[in-house]
Amino acid sequence: MTRIFAGDGAAVPVTVIQAGPCPVTQVKTVETDGYNALQIALTEDKEKHVSKAMKGHFAKAGTGLYRELREIRLENAPEMEPGQELTVEMFATGDVVKVTAKSIGKGYQGRMRRWNFAGSKDTHGCEKVHRNNGSIGNNTFPGHVFKGRKMAGHWGNETVTEMGLVIVDVRPADNVILVKGSVPGPKNGLVLVRKQ
Repeated sequence: MTRIFAGDGAAVPVTVIQAGPCPVTQVKTVETDGYNALQIALTEDKEKHVSKAMKGHFAKAGTGLYRELREIRLENAPEMEPGQELTVEMFATGDVVKVTAKSIGKGYQGRMRRWNFAGSKDTHGCEKVHRNNGSIGNNTFPGHVFKGRKMAGHWGNETVTEMGLVIVDVRPADNVILVKGSVPGPKNGLVLVRKQ
């Protein structure tokens, strides 16, 4: 993240996203695969890290070797061909997009940090239970803990989609777009940007 200054001098927080170029490695249609989709690639890779099957896949598409592949579902039949590239020029300043990524993993966390529980009182008569869960169910009936009960556990590392983000600037020379606000995931993480 960084910030840029608008025409009126206001500081606008933005996230810089490298958006391509993403070559099309496969075109799927209803006739051949049962649905319409484009398979795109990102992040070039060394030959020693690519399997023999994937080398053949990329050779058929006429592209280089890549590490990441993503499939974009389409309502209508795709108009692109394998080997063509998606670039930042498909976006424009002012477009509203949604960004999907894996959120930052926080590891195993207690119920207070994970679910914002208040905890027990910190006064007389309350001993060693300040951050405890409290009651998690009834007695003989139903005799088990209901699914969905908010308890301690793994937090983060989930697929998250941030909606309603506005593109502030598009820079084709650098293959980047500037999106107002923050996006899910760690620094240098992989994100999927789609128009809303």
